[in-house]
Amino acid sequence: MKLPRALLPLLALGVSSLLVAAETGGEIGWRGVAETAAPQRGATADMSNAPRVDVDRPKPFFMLHERDRRVHGLKPFQPLVDAAPAGSVLKPPPGSYAGPVRVDKPLTIDGGGQVTIDAGDKGTVFELRTDGAVLTGLRLTGSGESHDTDDSCLDVRGHHNRIENLVVDNCLFGIDLKQSSDTTLRGNRIRSKPFDLGMRGDGLRLWYSHRNLIEDNEVVDTRDMVAWYSNDNIFRGNIGKRSRYSIHFMFANNNLVENNRFHDNAVGIYFMYMEGGAARNNVISHATGAAGMAFGFKESSNIEVSGNEIIYCAVGVGSDLSPFQPDTTIRFKNNRFAYNGIAVQFTSELGGNLLTDNVFEGNLTDVFQGGRGSGDKNRWSGNYYDTYQGFDRDNNGVGDTPHENYAYADRLWMEIPAARFFRNSPVLELLDFLERLAPFSAPEMQMRDANPRFTKPAARRA
Repeated sequence: MKLPRALLPLLALGVSSLLVAAETGGEIGWRGVAETAAPQRGATADMSNAPRVDVDRPKPFFMLHERDRRVHGLKPFQPLVDAAPAGSVLKPPPGSYAGPVRVDKPLTIDGGGQVTIDAGDKGTVFELRTDGAVLTGLRLTGSGESHDTDDSCLDVRGHHNRIENLVVDNCLFGIDLKQSSDTTLRGNRIRSKPFDLGMRGDGLRLWYSHRNLIEDNEVVDTRDMVAWYSNDNIFRGNIGKRSRYSIHFMFANNNLVENNRFHDNAVGIYFMYMEGGAARNNVISHATGAAGMAFGFKESSNIEVSGNEIIYCAVGVGSDLSPFQPDTTIRFKNNRFAYNGIAVQFTSELGGNLLTDNVFEGNLTDVFQGGRGSGDKNRWSGNYYDTYQGFDRDNNGVGDTPHENYAYADRLWMEIPAARFFRNSPVLELLDFLERLAPFSAPEMQMRDANPRFTKPAARRA
């Protein structure tokens, strides 16, 4: 039966959810959806060169009298930017200038370490909305306090920029990259406003920003450093102190974190809903408190953790449903877990974690394995344990018997979190001793290493 083309949209409204139209030679035939697999629209689209879409709420405008009095007598910096030709080098005279500033053309702005731009505690201090610009030697200070408009010291909304040796302080958010890729951030010192931890902004934020180099920065007294929906970035040689998350990844694949030092933060590096990537040769210490954790994993897969020093943390590794993807692993190699409350805590039964050539010393508990009968699902091999009770009669450096860790009285605090407060109390220590001496319940195996190192290896990095 032939139908006028004008009627097709009307018919589609009623039956498109069940049928697929196939037009051949002017005849319209109807077939079941299962019989025709129409290609998904956009399945082959290349998004790497897609135009940037503005994702910011409109920035509010503040009159001078609304800003702090300290900026009322300062020259504005914007006229210097407006007068500089695109592609030129702007070296402003030393001194303090009033913000805000917006740069929408490629410029090199070199403050020589003697230029301050102050927005007077309102709005965002500096907006960089161009590609191929360079900012260096500036101090940016005095943003507003609004989380709704993401008041920050520096908004970056372009690609291939270089941002070096900035001092960023008294700002809610520090440096904020949204849909900004292939940019270098190097040698910047970032500090938030002196608010309570939860009310600060992120010192450094990447959102849908890829292939950036974050190197030799110092992020202190902020809330978090985050990378969300941002792939293939490198975080190298940074220092993070007295914040919540040193780095929090979410839906961010194949990021590399190496040679950083993170101290006195609630959480060191957290991998959430991500695949691929590595954390190498970092030092993470004093991640303490109720949520203190050096490395966290949540439904993440195929990650390498090697050569790290994990010291004086409440939990060294806290892993939940990771690795998440089938037939993937998370690999821990050549790490040192020293003087932590719990060195490695697996709260799920998936397995897939490989631990080789690590050092465990001075921890209250080397391993916590959640779930019953799942202590053999992760693979432990060639690790050194200061709690190993075997011998090495043939002097080959490997223990003669496997190292096995069982939970006796520890099951009380493992299964009842409220009892963790009493973990090392004399009563639980006595119960644990009696359980090991004459078990009156079947202990739970937490892990088994068939080839434990007998001699502690020399310090090394992967």
